[in-house]
Amino acid sequence: MGTKIIIALLRLLTFLPLRRVHGLGRLLGRLFILLPNRERRNADINLQLCFPNLNEAERLVLRNRSLEETGKVFAEMSPLWFWPKERVLGLVKEVSGMEYVKCEPGRGLIVLTPHLGCWEISGLYLATYGQVTTLYRPPRNQALELLITQARSRTGAELVPTTPNGIKRLYQTLKAGNIVGILPDQQPKSLKGAAFAPFFGVPALTILLVSRLARKSGANVVLGFAERLPEGRGYHIHIVPVPEGIGSPDPETAVAALNQGVEACVRISPEQYLWSYKRFDMQPEGKPSPYNQPRS
Repeated sequence: MGTKIIIALLRLLTFLPLRRVHGLGRLLGRLFILLPNRERRNADINLQLCFPNLNEAERLVLRNRSLEETGKVFAEMSPLWFWPKERVLGLVKEVSGMEYVKCEPGRGLIVLTPHLGCWEISGLYLATYGQVTTLYRPPRNQALELLITQARSRTGAELVPTTPNGIKRLYQTLKAGNIVGILPDQQPKSLKGAAFAPFFGVPALTILLVSRLARKSGANVVLGFAERLPEGRGYHIHIVPVPEGIGSPDPETAVAALNQGVEACVRISPEQYLWSYKRFDMQPEGKPSPYNQPRS
């Protein structure tokens, strides 16, 4: 019942222009700021870890702007999931770095889209440039999963789950010279297939899948994200090359390069990163999770 109500509310938002939708998202973000909640607490902890050189007032400004942008993430799902694809793609007002989007026969392209800006429209737009296979972590709610897969595949993308068969499909896509899309900054559920590397100077458990795909397929690798423009004017898509070493056989070197690339993207628009996510929950042995500290 709860999922049906949420979907109904999202459909109601489709009658509003993006400027109004983002305005409602900003109001939701203000609630995150004013009321004690998990998102605000996580953002405080993450920003203290990642920006130790900022004073308390500067971190508070960044946290509040970030939570307002987080509210927009939830609100903008409505137009991005339900508007006609032509209208959604028309929200892309500027694209930088498309010269790095190169698919070559037999090697393909890996596009890494971190939780920065509007990752939903990044995937929809990318699929207009070639056949895309996107890896995703299925939600437990089947109705929500159906909605997500239908919305994200509207421009031709193929969604595959994080299973052995899904990984196999990624290799097939790259071998065919097509595009693979991956969220590179989700914390893995276990140490298997992952390694720790600094992210803003903090150890972050990071997937090795990107390194293995790049090394075995020879695919080009880039980072891409959609920056949210002010006043609901639309989005600016940035394509950024990854640092050298992404395909290194040494796990620490590979994930260090990956996190350096994500960090470079975040520094372009730090307030639009999902700082409320528990990115550093799993830590090296003997080091506690920063989120387990006593509540203040």
